[in-house]
Amino acid sequence: MSTTSNKKPPLRRPDAVLAAGRRRLTWIIGSAVAVVALVVLYAVFSTSPARNTSSSGASYDVGTPGIGRTAPAFALAASTGKRVSLSDYRGKNVLLYFQEGLTCQPCWDQMTALEKSAAEVRGAGIDGIVSVTSDRADLIARKTKDMGLSTPVLSDPDLKVSKQYGANQYGMMGDSRDGHSFLLVGPDGTIRWRADYGGAPDYTMFVPVDRLLADLKAGVRS
Repeated sequence: MSTTSNKKPPLRRPDAVLAAGRRRLTWIIGSAVAVVALVVLYAVFSTSPARNTSSSGASYDVGTPGIGRTAPAFALAASTGKRVSLSDYRGKNVLLYFQEGLTCQPCWDQMTALEKSAAEVRGAGIDGIVSVTSDRADLIARKTKDMGLSTPVLSDPDLKVSKQYGANQYGMMGDSRDGHSFLLVGPDGTIRWRADYGGAPDYTMFVPVDRLLADLKAGVRS
C-alpha cells in the first residue's frame, strides 16, 4: 500500500527572509544606478561640442550656438569710446573674436597679426572684426592705444554676451573669462563659421592668420 506524505515544506527563518530581501533591494538599487550612469554619459557625450581638425592638423571645438544659428544680439561699450552693436554690421560679414583679455598678451598679438594681414582678411570675405573680452572699457582703450590697434574691442564685464555665445568655455581660466573663439556672422545675422581654439588640451591662445583663414574658408557655410 502506497502512502502520500503530508509534510509541509519547512518555513524560512526570519533572518533568511531579511537577507533575501536585502539582496533583492541591493540588486534593484545597483541596476538603477547603472541606468542613471548610462543616461548621464549619453547626455554628456551627445551634447559635447563637435571636434574638428584644421588644415594644419590642429584641432578646435565648435561650440553653441553653432553654424546656421542666429547670432545673439549685443551692444557693448568699446575701446573706441562708443557703443558697438552687432546690428551695426548688418549686411556685412563680421568676424567676432572672443579673447581672454589684458592678462593674455598672445590674444593681443592675435589682433596685431590680423590687422597686419588686412588684405588677406578682406580677401577671405571678412568685412570687419570685433573683439570681445571681460575687461573694463577704459583699460581696454588704454591697451589698444598702447599697441596702436584700431580693431574695436568690446567690454563684457559680467560675461552676459560671452555666455550667450558660449565663449567662456574654452580658456585656461575656467568659465570666468573667454578663451580664444572666432565666429563669422553673415550679412543676415546667421553664424556661418565657428572655431573655439582655446580649449583643452592645448589651450591655444594664438592662431597664425594663414591657418585661421584656411580653417574659415574650409568650414564656412554660405
